[in-house]
Amino acid sequence: MPAVFVHGVPDTSRLWNGIRSRLERKDTVALSLPGFGCDTPPGFPATKEAYVDWLIDELARIGEPVDLVGHDWGANLVQRAVSLRPDLVRTWACGSGIVDVEYVWHEAAQQFQAPGVGEAMMALWEPGLLTDVFVASGLPQGEASAVAHNIDARMKDCILKLYRSALEIGAEWQPGVERVTRPALVFWGADDPYGETRFAERLAARVGGQAIIFPGCKHWWPVERAEEAAAALERFWRANR
Repeated sequence: MPAVFVHGVPDTSRLWNGIRSRLERKDTVALSLPGFGCDTPPGFPATKEAYVDWLIDELARIGEPVDLVGHDWGANLVQRAVSLRPDLVRTWACGSGIVDVEYVWHEAAQQFQAPGVGEAMMALWEPGLLTDVFVASGLPQGEASAVAHNIDARMKDCILKLYRSALEIGAEWQPGVERVTRPALVFWGADDPYGETRFAERLAARVGGQAIIFPGCKHWWPVERAEEAAAALERFWRANR
């Protein structure tokens, strides 16, 4: 029964290296979203529905219920996947991804979603600028630079398609999440610039789970609080064996 980790945007599976290296268990898998540091399948539309279908296929291939963990867009996909296929999931943990009817997309997301504006924004994305943006939102300098240098034209195209498919993600996906009964854990940075902690508390209350808020932490808790998150995950998994 492996632990499966799902990264967000604009990350790659390396996001989880710090947490995975601190876990006692070694049966872990860090998935790579299509187009994020890897190829996309032929004809892949890169919509939120396509990514959920892809994730469900990956989980089904494992052949037993998993401990599922997601960050950012990976958190959104985890919430949707467990709502559609709870049989594939033993426990789930996520954070910094918001499926909530009260959430208004942050400014950058709104730019991605606007035709023409998103393309112009992507044209300005270069590693130096992005490194500074990522450091400001919580990533250490070295990790921020690595993330920035991994962003290529394919990833930019997937980001635009993904965000443009998600204008009404709260209205479309929250009702399913409200029916989830699998054990849940929610992580959040107290100073996350992309979503207030109330969304962590609302999600935890919605699914009968626990919210862990990291003081002094911004968006990238898998990196900023790798040790604490790893310890919390292992306590959570032990309690739900």
